[in-house]
Amino acid sequence: MNEHIILDSSHPIATVTFNRPSQRNAISFAMWREFADILQEIDSDKNIRAVVITGAGEEAFSAGADIQDFDDYRSDSTKGRIYNDAVNGALKTLSEMATPTISMIRGFAVGGGCELAVATDLRIVSDDSRMGIPVGKLGISIGHREMRGLVNLVGKGNAMYILLSARLLNAEESLRIGLVNQVLSPEELHDYTYKLADEIAGLAPLSHAVNKLTMQQVQDKPSLENLTKEEDDLPLTQFDTKDYIEGYKAFLEKRRPNFIGE
Repeated sequence: MNEHIILDSSHPIATVTFNRPSQRNAISFAMWREFADILQEIDSDKNIRAVVITGAGEEAFSAGADIQDFDDYRSDSTKGRIYNDAVNGALKTLSEMATPTISMIRGFAVGGGCELAVATDLRIVSDDSRMGIPVGKLGISIGHREMRGLVNLVGKGNAMYILLSARLLNAEESLRIGLVNQVLSPEELHDYTYKLADEIAGLAPLSHAVNKLTMQQVQDKPSLENLTKEEDDLPLTQFDTKDYIEGYKAFLEKRRPNFIGE
């Protein structure tokens, strides 16, 4: 495995760490592809119930795309398409995972690093974090998938503010516009994030997976008028699972349920 991405797949919480602290955990072309492979590996392991994504060191979650790749992969539209396909593949895999995902952010989450965080389910940050997508300073733009994710998260007005200003938002402003879920001190960040991940991991994994899939369908078909029968019936499938029976019995018996993902 590439030393620039570290996977700790301890059950029930996996941790994926971008490990280039001297480069503010910038993500290279090869790392985007490897990241997608790692996520697929995690999502296929039923014993992993939550994923924490973070960056090594105290300075950055990720400063985004590695500037060293620009000559080889982003110097023109032909090369850029190959690069964008790698990024889109990783972000698509991340956003469509059945397993819940949390970005644990300290310091900078900029450009592709911010876009990656947006693609996770939750974002927990330290109060020294700085987030933004300053593509206007480079003369480039973000892709359709990244734009949709950003607008869905913070709304059109805030998305345009982030892009047009090219500013890096502090933790307070990020929280105010809905870019992040919680702000903690650097000392509290790790324990809070993993306590949250542990709580998520202890709940019904099929409920999480179906809620995530239902949300995707609502975003893709907001009118809800053209859902397929399979999509329309999706919430009802939970009533036919062993986990539903277990959850119901545990509630009546006033005990903690033991969910198995079936």
